[in-house]
Amino acid sequence: MRNPYLFGENRRMNFLLGFAIALVVGLTGIGGGSFTVPALLLIVGLPAGEAVGTAFVFAGVLRLVAAPFYLASRHVHSRYFRLLVIGAVPGLVLGIFVLHVLAKPASSSVVVIVLGLLLAFSSSITFVPRIRNPHFASNNSRWLPWLAFPIGLESGFSSAGAGALGTMLLLNYSEMSPAQVVGTDIVFGLVLAVIGSLAHWTFGSISSATLLQFLAGGLPGVVFGCLLARRVPAQKLKTVVAAVGLLAGLQLVWSGVHSSAAKSAVTETKLELRTRSVHP
Repeated sequence: MRNPYLFGENRRMNFLLGFAIALVVGLTGIGGGSFTVPALLLIVGLPAGEAVGTAFVFAGVLRLVAAPFYLASRHVHSRYFRLLVIGAVPGLVLGIFVLHVLAKPASSSVVVIVLGLLLAFSSSITFVPRIRNPHFASNNSRWLPWLAFPIGLESGFSSAGAGALGTMLLLNYSEMSPAQVVGTDIVFGLVLAVIGSLAHWTFGSISSATLLQFLAGGLPGVVFGCLLARRVPAQKLKTVVAAVGLLAGLQLVWSGVHSSAAKSAVTETKLELRTRSVHP
């Protein structure tokens, strides 16, 4: 959904966007897909499929840099991580396939609207009151893969969800500490991002030039964010991040609806002109 009046493909703007998004990811572990996809669609002007594919690779590199900070302090729960991956990967593959089928020029507005709804949903999860059942995962571990499947499905279609939804699931339904939750979710999101990146690279739905410009700002941004993570009140920051992500998702919905209405008006005008030319 191209809006060329918003900065176009300015390299400096892409650098700053990459830095800002990566800083948030390093600080909170969330926001990668929720911010990157709207930025690539609304500011850079990439097509929907290409925006999701580029966001996947960008998020994967950011998580690859952030993961050692949490692995070094042993803030990763290996068993829950394995169960999440078992359930999420099939959903991820299905989501990518559905996006690849739908991401055609004729249906681009519909895809943007669906992306906006998914991004708004995943961001709004942060505002849901916690209903904690810390022993659910340990007593019902067989259910974790099934609960992870829709997370993978959303992540495959929109590149978002692994951070916000994965964090919510582990924070409310496991006995892990907040640091373990963030660490486990970052490594979990890394696996999904790597698999998703390979799939999108195979489909050719990645803008290499834009990706490099985002990474130029993103790599220092994520390192800076990880170093600051212990000094910043993460929960308050996550609320702000979620609010911005929610607004970005709603903006995508509005943009998709507006574009769809414009296309319908153009189609109706063409039909009317054809009718007048046939029956003067």
